[in-house]
Amino acid sequence: MSAEKLTITLKTIYGLEEVLAEELAELGFKKTKVLNRAVQIEGSLRDVYFLNLHVRCAISVLVEIEKFRIRNEDDLYKKASRIDWTKYFTLDKTFAVKGAVFSDLFSHSQYPFLLVKDAIVDTFRDKFDDRPNVNIKTPQVVFDVYLNKDQVTVSLNTSGAPLFQRGYRQEVGIAPLNEVVAAGLLRTSGWDMKSTLVDPFCGSGTILIEAALMAAGLPPQIERNHFAFKNFENFDSELWDSILADVPKRVTGLPCRIIGSDLSADMVTKTRRNLRGLSIGRFVETNVNGFDEIDKPDETGIMISNPPYGERMGDEIDELYEEVGNWMKTKMSGFNCWILSSNFEAFKHVGLRPDRKVKVYNGDLECSFRRYSIYEGSKKGKYMNNQEGKENTSIENK
Repeated sequence: MSAEKLTITLKTIYGLEEVLAEELAELGFKKTKVLNRAVQIEGSLRDVYFLNLHVRCAISVLVEIEKFRIRNEDDLYKKASRIDWTKYFTLDKTFAVKGAVFSDLFSHSQYPFLLVKDAIVDTFRDKFDDRPNVNIKTPQVVFDVYLNKDQVTVSLNTSGAPLFQRGYRQEVGIAPLNEVVAAGLLRTSGWDMKSTLVDPFCGSGTILIEAALMAAGLPPQIERNHFAFKNFENFDSELWDSILADVPKRVTGLPCRIIGSDLSADMVTKTRRNLRGLSIGRFVETNVNGFDEIDKPDETGIMISNPPYGERMGDEIDELYEEVGNWMKTKMSGFNCWILSSNFEAFKHVGLRPDRKVKVYNGDLECSFRRYSIYEGSKKGKYMNNQEGKENTSIENK
């Protein structure tokens, strides 16, 4: 696998496909194929390692092993048994088979995974008279099976745990924002990594940290120690070390200001703890303040925030959104202000018309990511009245 050209599929969140394709192009992968919840490229083993470390908007990096068609259940076992599974991992490693099934050939969606699992076990038993153990929760090696009608694609999941598990977050709030979603929102917003960025509802700091890593040019997985590819039979430690060696060793500052605040001192403490373990942490400004205590730090910039959705707050949430709208109008002129929320009724109380709306899923909650470009006086009013926010993008975190 090390020298051959590999088919690499990067799985992502529904709606982030184009965002991921743009990111891959910036990383040097110009030829991409956009799929449903995924983007596909061709590359090398080095690319597999590099992408696991550097990609921000993907959940996992898969390497295709085999592709074939089947006519029935028995066919799946027979063709899976022809694969030499022993060249991918050894007996002492645990494994699991996961994936997605969209086929009428199977009445139970989990059954194809059991058949492939049996094929793997039987291959080892025939060759070594022994079998590796299955571990569904924390497997060392994960095989991905994608079954669409009669087409089967078997891949190695080279990431293991999802790539939104960055490794930097020691403290979380009640409903933390998924790191891949946060990175996707930052890219969607068009932030240039030079302008001042403000988050007045910073929570445990996910948006701040993702922004700081981007601005510093540091990989999102810089604090993550483990990837599944380290458990593979062909793991090349020298190649991996050479990729790590290219990561900047010392960050002396950021090209912009990144400022976070929250009314909750407890949440700001969580943010600071999460920042403390990162080399860029000391360059992110944090304060215990309500949003209405914040004056814009520069003439222009961007505000991105994930305020309370308030499903249990009743009328208070409407009042909060009204106050946020008044604050943006009076104190944030010159800024592009983005708000993520699942409370569509509360959005009506902001008192401003968004000039862009993006459909987003935060966990199982359908949200809207809305931009309010804040202008002075009559210019603002004219602009807001003429914009309908017709752009709609879907992002779903499943």
